[in-house]
Amino acid sequence: MKKPAYRNVLAEAGIAEPEIEQRVQECFQEMFYGPDRFYFEAGPDMAYIEDTGNLDARTEGMSYGMMMCVQMDRKAEFDRLWKWVMTYMYMEEGENSGYFAWSVSPDGVPNSNGPAPDGEEYFAMALLFASHRWGDGEGIFDYSHQARAILRTCLHKEDGPVGRNMWDRDNHLIRFVPDLDFTDPSYHLPHFYELFGEWADEEDRSFWREAAGASRAFLQRACHPRTGLSPEYSTYAGEPYTGMQEIFGRHDWYYSDAYRTIANIAMDYAWFGRERGETWQTEIAEKLQRFFCETVYEHPRAVYSVEGDILAENALHPVAIIAVNAQASLASGMPLSGNALRCVREFWDTPLRTGDRRYYDNCLYFFALLALSGNYRIY
Repeated sequence: MKKPAYRNVLAEAGIAEPEIEQRVQECFQEMFYGPDRFYFEAGPDMAYIEDTGNLDARTEGMSYGMMMCVQMDRKAEFDRLWKWVMTYMYMEEGENSGYFAWSVSPDGVPNSNGPAPDGEEYFAMALLFASHRWGDGEGIFDYSHQARAILRTCLHKEDGPVGRNMWDRDNHLIRFVPDLDFTDPSYHLPHFYELFGEWADEEDRSFWREAAGASRAFLQRACHPRTGLSPEYSTYAGEPYTGMQEIFGRHDWYYSDAYRTIANIAMDYAWFGRERGETWQTEIAEKLQRFFCETVYEHPRAVYSVEGDILAENALHPVAIIAVNAQASLASGMPLSGNALRCVREFWDTPLRTGDRRYYDNCLYFFALLALSGNYRIY
């Protein structure tokens, strides 16, 4: 497989490469070992990532932490996180056996016996990259074996006596949770599915290649044609999902989960779309950046409807918005200019977040920093 040319958008914005590398190293150090860290060691050989706003460890954060570590070539921290996951999150019995409990307290007690599919897909991708970068070990550290087992479970739970698949095998789209038939646009990672189509079990590779195409088509439906904004939850047709609000609350708006959608679209363009001459990712990125830079520049950190109406003055994760707005510039033209340049400069001038809500903002911040510096790579 031909690897993409990794674009250093921060350097294109006029930032010196030694400064960029220093920022990458300092941010990792702060998140994992600084006074505002959210990586915590547990005993001699385990560690967890804490959601500092909710005081738990989530498959989202644990898999994010593993992806950060493999990108930064930090095997020791990667292995600590993965052992914690397998010790406290992996479910060995019941209808969700083979999946991971999405929320666990820092002392290892599960808060739920249900999974969240975004964790499984990030676990699988991080493990495959670890296999290629460091080689497979034994037991749970046989990274490629573990990754393929996760992907196999995600597609074949319904072949057994209990449980549901994480992907709908008819429409090739990821479910919000296995038991429900709607989706979360930010869970759609076509750039991961392309790679699963190379490295998963051979009999499943065609499914993953089709899933990549299905998710790309879905993302174009889910992003508003004028603003580029996507909802947190949606129907498979891409319409904002308004059901089950008595259980989950409101999620038909551009709010916390939804910020990741444009980041994923930009990564798909960087890894695969540019080489193929695709344009839809660029069009969505330009619409979203235009919305933030030219339409709501006086209220850039609010809660929005996908049509762009301001629904509340204060977003819960304002730094995350800045980060993904900048990451969208991966899909911009060259030379970097206009709104794309403006978003990158605003990101560079923004520090990591501090305080109770720092976990989610800083995860998205660091992924944006890796991507914009050309350091978020396929291994």
